[in-house]
Formats: sequence, structure tokens, C-alpha cells
Amino acid sequence: MNRTDRLYALAEELRRVGRAGTTSTRLARLFEVSPRTVKRDVSALQQAGLPVVAQAGLGGGYVLAASVGLPPVNFTPAQAVALSLAVHALPPGSPFRADAEAARGKVLDALPPADRARADELAGRVWYRADRFDDAAAPLVLRAVEEAIARHRVLAIEYRSAGGAVSRRRVEPMLLARTEGRWYLVAWCLSREAVRWFRLPRIGRADLTPARYDPRPVADVGEPPADARPVSVRASDENPV
Repeated sequence: MNRTDRLYALAEELRRVGRAGTTSTRLARLFEVSPRTVKRDVSALQQAGLPVVAQAGLGGGYVLAASVGLPPVNFTPAQAVALSLAVHALPPGSPFRADAEAARGKVLDALPPADRARADELAGRVWYRADRFDDAAAPLVLRAVEEAIARHRVLAIEYRSAGGAVSRRRVEPMLLARTEGRWYLVAWCLSREAVRWFRLPRIGRADLTPARYDPRPVADVGEPPADARPVSVRASDENPV
């Protein structure tokens, strides 16, 4: 690990341990360097504005000052490329894809010039396959569904069944699920008074209503399909889908 990447990783480790802090000995073991190198790295972070405080005495170590605001989380060039690859791999019509594109742009824009150049060079060495995807929902429909889930708003939809019949319903969105290569809106249908699965591409129109609702427990949907499970944003969860 070069010094730039190590400084990023050191800053993230100090954020992770929080107020408990950590010792130079542990950091040296974690990054496979000497305690003296850790001391120099911490000094560099302090000069860059990271509020690292050295605590002396038994049980002392390094801790981020709680009273000082922390700078934004930094990404390494490799992490920026990994994020770009994940966003590009999302099929068109995937929920929150537009937000993912915006987040990717913010990460790239925030990189220092040298790191941005490294990320661009690394990205040029990664090829991916852009598969055709015919199960996409209309962008306006998808955005309305995303807003309804995020803001707990009742959604008025026009839905076309497999046989072509069109119905109009008001639903309380519960979750979005991808199974067998297809996206579904799983919602409590107010007219049927039951949980229903709606294929996203078959929703011809979706409008937010002023009505709000209390989200029903996800457990009410039942067991997830074998090829689908909850997405997690917690670093401790492995292999999120």
C-alpha cells in the first residue's frame, strides 16, 4: 500500500473506531508499518486538517476530536473506479439508478487532480459488458415509485395485467424486489386490502398523492425469493445484492 492510500485508510480507521480511539501499535500492526511511520502519517493528517488528538499515558493513543467537525469521507482512486463499475453494471430502469449516477459524479468531482488522473487511468483498464435489458420501467414511473417509498406517500397507479387489462389502484409501497431478472413493486393494495406484486414495466402511470401512510413491516411480505435479499448499506454485511 502506497503512502497516499495508507493515509486514506488510516483516516477511515480513525473514523471507524470513533471516540474509543486506537493505539499506534495497533495501527502499525494493521498497516504493516512501524509505529514511527504511524506517527509521521498521523502528523500528516493533522497538518491536512484532520482533528486527530494524541492521548498520552496508559491506554492512550489516537482519537478524533469530537468537538471538531470531520471533513468529508475521501475515496481512493480504486474505490472510485469500483463505484463507477457498480453504477455502470446497473441495468437501465433499476431503482435509484439516477441517484447512483449523481453520487458517482460527486465522488469523481471531489477527487484531487492527481487521484482523478489515477482513477481515469485505472478505469481505462477495466472493461465490462453492457447487456441489453428489456424489462425497464418508464423513468417518470420509476421516480414516482422511489419518492413514494422514501417519503411514505400513497401512490396512484395504472397497471396492465399479463392479459392486457388495465386497472387503477392506490397502493402503499412496501419494497422493491428483483427476482428472476425482473423488478417488482411490492405494495399494500388499498382496493384489494392485500399485499400485491406489480411488475414495474407494466405500471403505465404512477402519481404521488397527498396521503401519507405508516410503512407496514417488511415481514408482512413473507420470505424473500431465493434469488433476492435485502440490500444493505452497512459495511459489516457481506455480499449485499
